[in-house]
Amino acid sequence: MTGWRRLISPRPYELLSSVAAGALLMSGCGVIPGASGGSGEAVTVMTWAPDTTAADSVNMAGMTAMATTYARWINEKGGIGGHELRVLTCNEQDTAAGASKCARRAADEDVAAVVGSYSRYGRAFLAPLEAAGIPYIGGYGASADEFTSYLSYPVNGGQPALVAGNGEQLAASCARVSLVRPDTLVGDTMPGLLDTGLSRSDRPASYDISTTEGATSYETEASRALGQAGDGCVTAVLGRGTETFFDSFRRLEPEDSEVRISSVLGSVGQGLIDRTGGADSPFEGALVTGWYPESGDARWNEMREVIRQYAFGDNRIDPTDSGVQTTWIAFTALKAVVEAMDRPDITAGGISVSLNRGTEVDTGGLTPVLRWRFQDMVGTAAYGRIVNGRVTFQVVRDGRLTAERKGFVDVTETLVDSRSRG
Repeated sequence: MTGWRRLISPRPYELLSSVAAGALLMSGCGVIPGASGGSGEAVTVMTWAPDTTAADSVNMAGMTAMATTYARWINEKGGIGGHELRVLTCNEQDTAAGASKCARRAADEDVAAVVGSYSRYGRAFLAPLEAAGIPYIGGYGASADEFTSYLSYPVNGGQPALVAGNGEQLAASCARVSLVRPDTLVGDTMPGLLDTGLSRSDRPASYDISTTEGATSYETEASRALGQAGDGCVTAVLGRGTETFFDSFRRLEPEDSEVRISSVLGSVGQGLIDRTGGADSPFEGALVTGWYPESGDARWNEMREVIRQYAFGDNRIDPTDSGVQTTWIAFTALKAVVEAMDRPDITAGGISVSLNRGTEVDTGGLTPVLRWRFQDMVGTAAYGRIVNGRVTFQVVRDGRLTAERKGFVDVTETLVDSRSRG
């Protein structure tokens, strides 16, 4: 767990000069200057995400593209509370070194916050941010450290909430469950989370199958999962490897099998379903646990319209992608806190103070109302910073992720119980 440290006051805010901005562009990072005008100083923030096609890497370029699109839109409307929004972007490259480099640049540029970003390397980027007093708002939740750092302000419950919720979702219809997950420290936490969710409906513990991430075939694991599930369910949480696992699974599955498959968003999403055949996809009928309303929900209409008008056809932005959606929500949070501060200068320390004192963020129903006071947090050692323990239950019907159950399901109690049992 990240230790509690006294907040270090950030350096005085300075605007980027054109020379510094040019250097930033040449170094692999970008800047969206937006529109000029407004009554206060510009607010400069950074968004980072991996933009790489390297083997076994994650590409989340849609998140930085969404950040720059948001800046174009909000600046045309006059900025945030009269402040021009400037967004620096950085390619995190899905490496610890890349994450650290982006965080150090954020500190060097005196950004007011890092917003809507993705990295699996929390230890690498949070230490530089903490040293500079820079808040991390609405990260994707790919790193466990995001849920312990006192300068992290998550908008969702990360993978822990998804796995706990998946257990509750499967408990309604699965007498037995096989769990296929990575043989990693993060993967080791999944059986406890899933089983606690299953226990809500007095279901037995899952059959735990750990395996290597990024394998080219999972025939052995698929065979074990089928054998243990009976006529129950098989859920796989393997990130990019989930597609490969279910490909192996479908090859082995008997034609008369009644086993139901399942996963969580981030391992299975609308893009994967479309790519593998839509209504004819092997994921047809799958149960999927997500953070937000399904992508066709009317509450996403504003985001979709902003993308249509201001993304200029940028095909990196998929409005059904959970990373793009998280970035939208993270910038919604930034907008709320800057407007609530109502000051001519917006600093990293000021944003943190405002959030700690209970600034409320209304996301238009995409999440519950968010705020980050101590009493709003889960409070366990592993998930101390989670303030949104709600998930959605979805199902693939006719090739589309749709709501299996209306509204959110609160899995906060499951998160707490899973830790106390462990």
